[in-house]
Amino acid sequence: MPKLGVNIDHVATVRQARRTDEPDPVWAAVEAELGGADGITFHLREDRRHIQDRDARVLRQTVGVKLNLEMAIAEEIVVFAEELAPDQCTLVPERREELTTEGGLDVVRFHGRVKEVVSRLTSRGMILSAFIEPLDDQIRASADAGFQAVELWTGRYAHAPNAREHGRALDEIRRAVEVARSMRLEVHAGHGLTYRNVRPLAAVAGLSEFNIGHSIVARSVFVGFREAVREMKRLISPPRGAEGVE
Repeated sequence: MPKLGVNIDHVATVRQARRTDEPDPVWAAVEAELGGADGITFHLREDRRHIQDRDARVLRQTVGVKLNLEMAIAEEIVVFAEELAPDQCTLVPERREELTTEGGLDVVRFHGRVKEVVSRLTSRGMILSAFIEPLDDQIRASADAGFQAVELWTGRYAHAPNAREHGRALDEIRRAVEVARSMRLEVHAGHGLTYRNVRPLAAVAGLSEFNIGHSIVARSVFVGFREAVREMKRLISPPRGAEGVE
């Protein structure tokens, strides 16, 4: 059964809009765990637009499930990750002008630097995952760089304009999962996933984890954080006889 990592960044986004102390993303992490989250994901950006250093440190002290730090390969952030030592680090691209992470990390282009960062963090006992587009060359480069996992960018699937493109994107993800699994990589997925589109992906054999943030935070406004997580957990649990159930 796929696991659910809950991204709490947008809770911090609401807090930072007023530069106050609420809502606290650490409290959101507690509520997510109580709702059944298998992991807590957060992105410490270079510009600190949402999650702050304090948040990261308190999360490390309090989260009882897997703690996953999304991070750029900038030296400042790598040093912080070495000190924080979360359970997992997911290397992502980062552009200051973007609203959220768009596209995957180009592991092929930045292979040397990426491999160095992977080596430094894995030597401290962390799991390393690459947030990449579902492309063969990126998957192969990730395996070569020493990652234990890849998280497939699902933006093309989530934002497909019609049924035909939606089907093509889903097939692309299925193919990428097969390639990654053949290289003994664990395969995760994330970006743009919602209560409306996650079920077909949850039925894909080989996807072991979904990282979802904005949709859960948005839903929590109406039903509460704990219930929003419970509802997403039910959706990613494939019905008996689905593609991903053995």
